[in-house]
Amino acid sequence: MTLVIMAAGLGSRYGTGCKPIEGVGPAGEILLEYAVYDAVSAGFSKFVFIIKDDMRQFMETLCKGSLSHMKTKEGKPIEIVCVYQGYDSLPGFFTVPAGRTKPYGTTHATLCAKDVVNEPFAVINADDYYGAEAFRVIYDVLPTLAPSEGCMVGYHLKNTVSKHGSVNRGICREENGVLSEVIETRGIMPDADGVILAEAESDSPYPLAPDSLVSMNFWGYNPGIFPLMEEYFNDFLRGLAPDDMKSECLLPPMNDDLIKSGRISIKVLQSGDKWFGMTYAADRPKVAEELQKLHDAGVYPETIRIK
Repeated sequence: MTLVIMAAGLGSRYGTGCKPIEGVGPAGEILLEYAVYDAVSAGFSKFVFIIKDDMRQFMETLCKGSLSHMKTKEGKPIEIVCVYQGYDSLPGFFTVPAGRTKPYGTTHATLCAKDVVNEPFAVINADDYYGAEAFRVIYDVLPTLAPSEGCMVGYHLKNTVSKHGSVNRGICREENGVLSEVIETRGIMPDADGVILAEAESDSPYPLAPDSLVSMNFWGYNPGIFPLMEEYFNDFLRGLAPDDMKSECLLPPMNDDLIKSGRISIKVLQSGDKWFGMTYAADRPKVAEELQKLHDAGVYPETIRIK
């Protein structure tokens, strides 16, 4: 099975620096390295990194360094492929407006891997920590997926918010273990009393249940998803205004559309691990603290970075 890791987003709320390559582990490990370590332990053997061009040198160093020592359960070197998410991968009918720098979202990022992924695959963000159990859970389900099926690992909303600013989340509804709806919800943030509000910075915020199931972009698919994904993305591009500088085609709304049109069924998987990630630079110390706790507890060795 393959793990697709999306690392080409701009991370505009993070501020200066490149969020996916920000060292947070005790030996300077980045969150991407934890994902690979946990995925290899679960059984994944192929890794596709979706990156932007200015990450080329860093990824070459990482792939020739610690990742080159990673071995599959059978003792073989893992397979690594780097794919670039750039405007040159957009369909020929679409013209990017002058001055736009923002990528076209996680659906486009995943589509960039379609020529190198021919097996069941999971897709994640590079700047999130998902936990080892999450990879084991999804690994067991991936080979059972038909072309019209997918899966996701869900997390509780209360564990995915930041006290340093608002976040956007796909609020999920399920029926009998199957995803029925994904509501892309913006501006989520706890107030001074700890109540989690949507549109928190607007004039009409509304409360959300802290145990709501949310998507953190941990999806699993059969490679048969790519034609549906490409169709959805092309329709998205055709619907954009000629001067649109910010809109992105995201996986949660895409999955919601495919579910409601009856073209895909998505199983909801649960993990006992706690998600954490870095939306804002101020989140970094907390992430480093949580990772240190996991090392101290023996979940990880002293360092997962092999030189």
